[in-house]
Amino acid sequence: MTSLELLIDADDTLWENNIYFEAAFGEFCDFLGHSSLTPLQVRLILDEIELANAKIHGYGSLNFGRNLQQCYQHLAERHVCDEDLDRVMGFATRILDQPMVLIDGVQETLEQLSSRHSLTLFTKGHPDEQRLKIDSSGLAGYFAHAAITKEKDAASYAALVVERGLDPARTWMIGNSPKSDINPALEAGLNAVFIPHDRTWTLELQEIQPKGPGQFKMVERFADLLGLF
Repeated sequence: MTSLELLIDADDTLWENNIYFEAAFGEFCDFLGHSSLTPLQVRLILDEIELANAKIHGYGSLNFGRNLQQCYQHLAERHVCDEDLDRVMGFATRILDQPMVLIDGVQETLEQLSSRHSLTLFTKGHPDEQRLKIDSSGLAGYFAHAAITKEKDAASYAALVVERGLDPARTWMIGNSPKSDINPALEAGLNAVFIPHDRTWTLELQEIQPKGPGQFKMVERFADLLGLF
């Protein structure tokens, strides 16, 4: 098999991530204790805050904490004091202390894929936080290159193609997010493989819309990539 360029997402593709944000949100709802809004209704309000702020501040646990603080200030049915805001931020900062849990089959699959293809880790988020997770994962050695970007859109994929001198027809993006991994990669003329994760962040969910000349495939598990590559 001729070597390909495989771009691979990190959070919720290689390791668990959103489960920790969901746990922090659960703690937030318990602390907020709203008298009439359900957690789902609170989540919808937080989603609006996160959509607006992501365009300015990006992603990561600290920005998530600031979003929680803003949501608390908007919804709290009691006087908002600094101690309460510090506690809300603590729900988010503790995310960084959570264990690194690799998704089943990831390490073994990367070991085989890296022996016959060139792997690039392509992730979005706060650079320091993402680098910390990459180092903690023990997976860095399987990747020839790692790229961290503020947003994964068609423009960022096109820029990576130019920067790395990639052939779009021989480049595949692999990930769990239709919004960040699949649709923009296809729009940029790359191929894409979708690996669903049942706890993907709701703001990363979209209908998959194949565009451009690239191929689209879906597998159930990360280990299933060995049947494609």
